[in-house]
Amino acid sequence: MSLVPAQNFTPDELRCMREAGKILASIFRDLRDQVKTGVTGKELDAWVEKEIKARGAIATYKTPEVNFPGVICISPNDVVVHGVPTNIPFAKGDVVGFDLVIEVGGMKADSAFTMCVDEDPTGAKKLLLNTTEKSLYAGIDAVHGAVRTGDIGAAVENVLKRAKLGIVRNLVGHGIGRSMHEKPDVPNYGQRGSGALVPVGNAIAIEPMATLGGWKIMQDDSDGWTIRTADGSLAAHFEHTILITENGCEIITQL
Repeated sequence: MSLVPAQNFTPDELRCMREAGKILASIFRDLRDQVKTGVTGKELDAWVEKEIKARGAIATYKTPEVNFPGVICISPNDVVVHGVPTNIPFAKGDVVGFDLVIEVGGMKADSAFTMCVDEDPTGAKKLLLNTTEKSLYAGIDAVHGAVRTGDIGAAVENVLKRAKLGIVRNLVGHGIGRSMHEKPDVPNYGQRGSGALVPVGNAIAIEPMATLGGWKIMQDDSDGWTIRTADGSLAAHFEHTILITENGCEIITQL
């Protein structure tokens, strides 16, 4: 079991990361009101791009580090992650995930949420969305100072397994800070006491991804980015960036 290198953020870097997190959270708060029946992913992407600039941040997905064809990933229905914004209008009841990384002063913040378009989810959709979000906070609550990735994964897995949801295994959370993806990988399954030890002061993104079917996924070759459930089942994705503290953690991507 390895020890993850300390990121040793400077006070200015921490200030920039916290500012990026607050800006991202404010964009997500306002984005929810923009998601309506008939609106397209391309239109929302343009809105988010304008808001990122207006609030003084940079869209990481459009930088050379990523080169994604949009500023935000928009993932409807059976798309798990990395959905490319399109001109297809949303329909009432669509389950749509949004994943955004922005930066201030070179420091990144990463967050995601999933919602139902123009209706309060019921039945299986409600189970999927509520449980996946609950599993995110279970993973966060597993952090009590320096933490092993297996402790986080086990907490997430426990919530999702009780609801009999598919747990996506090929995609993971990650360290974050000066780069979008840093060490370690943070799987959404695992055993307590196992995995890499993440020290106090480091930042990680915890991001459970779950489905109403199986855990297997596939890449859509039409754009080289979009990742779907292999069985066509609905998927959900929730994510926060946290800073690990002496007695717990600080969620930087919330207001």
